[in-house]
Amino acid sequence: QVQLEESGGGLVQAGGSLVLSCAASGSTFMINGMGWYRQAPGRQRELVAVITTGGTANYADSVKGRFSISRDIGRNTVQLQMDRLKPEDTAVYYCNARGNVFHPDVDAWGQGTQVTVAS
Repeated sequence: QVQLEESGGGLVQAGGSLVLSCAASGSTFMINGMGWYRQAPGRQRELVAVITTGGTANYADSVKGRFSISRDIGRNTVQLQMDRLKPEDTAVYYCNARGNVFHPDVDAWGQGTQVTVAS
């Protein structure tokens, strides 16, 4: 089993920055990709950014150039640097971990952290 714990959400003015952090524990050897998703009220959960063990990152078009994902394999952590935040970035942000080829059924989620961007 993999457990995820997020931190770093909060309230920020438009144009500001926030950093989200996620720490994985438990059977972390099962993990390949880690990333962030978000869900705004009345909307479906959507991908924000993901990064593989090898360091390949992918971003949603809406956050490219503003958000940056990074990962510390040794500490089993992933961070999301969010700059030039917009009110439409307001959502609950969830950390996610997916399994590697030996553990493809792993799909772990954190409890979520609220990000609110005031206009």
